[in-house]
Amino acid sequence: MITLKQLRYLAALAQHEHFGRAAEACAVTQPALSMQIRDLEGELGLALVERRPGAVTLTDAGREIAQRGEDVLAKARDLVDFAHHRARPLAGRLTLGMIPSLAPYALPKFLPLLQARFPDLQLELRETQTRQLLDEVKNGALDVAMLALPVQENDIDSIALFDDTFLLAVPVNDPRDEKKRVLASDIDQERLILLEDGHCLRDQALAFCATAGVGRNASGMTFGASSLATVMQMVASGYGITLIPQIAADVELRDERVKMLRFKEPQPGRSIGLVFRRTSPRKEDFQVLGELVKECFEPRRDKRKGG
Repeated sequence: MITLKQLRYLAALAQHEHFGRAAEACAVTQPALSMQIRDLEGELGLALVERRPGAVTLTDAGREIAQRGEDVLAKARDLVDFAHHRARPLAGRLTLGMIPSLAPYALPKFLPLLQARFPDLQLELRETQTRQLLDEVKNGALDVAMLALPVQENDIDSIALFDDTFLLAVPVNDPRDEKKRVLASDIDQERLILLEDGHCLRDQALAFCATAGVGRNASGMTFGASSLATVMQMVASGYGITLIPQIAADVELRDERVKMLRFKEPQPGRSIGLVFRRTSPRKEDFQVLGELVKECFEPRRDKRKGG
């Protein structure tokens, strides 16, 4: 009989491609994990792992079984979630992933209210790039993720939360007047500083520039920065300019060496939302979480519209 434990160990081995690291991730000894993998191979009558000195590679059958096993594990977690959370919303363990250009700015706004209203919630947070978040939502490692919409995944549902306008961050000695709105054509492509590859904010900035006919064949200046805070320090030091979301600008504007310029209509921006597995039994939880996040950001949106 195949067990969930065996499938979990195989999934870890597929991820780490090393018996020792897979065992550490599963909090078991290496011999125990290896024995379970051999038992699984015996039960299926298939070789799942190619064992070589210092390296482990899954066979074609092993990769297929690991992928199917992750689907089984995700459904098993959904079953447990259904049983644990049927009585009341947002109670027990909830794993939430967020993109780096959102987490440090959004969490302080909604986390205090979330903890106050739902004291029985055990929130576990994970910050990483969009592709990794989507993979972890699909395989059940994450319950839900907050990121930029839309996402093109057949087995993922989403809830829109709020719109996040982009501003142009420039050094304080930039001659342009903060009170006057700028055009996309005002962006100096040669001075545009962007996050490293893999960040959706970088892709969104490049897409906006391309749509506006700015620097179609260029990609801006990349320092390999993984955070907006690093990019903003480069701007503050006079090395260039960048596009920054409003939610981050509210924090980064505290640096007196930087000023923010607004774009003329239609302003560029992104839509922030929650994404989760279509089969998840915790959709009510995600609806409640979404409404709470909307509540926290509505005053900021209303204020911006009124200004």
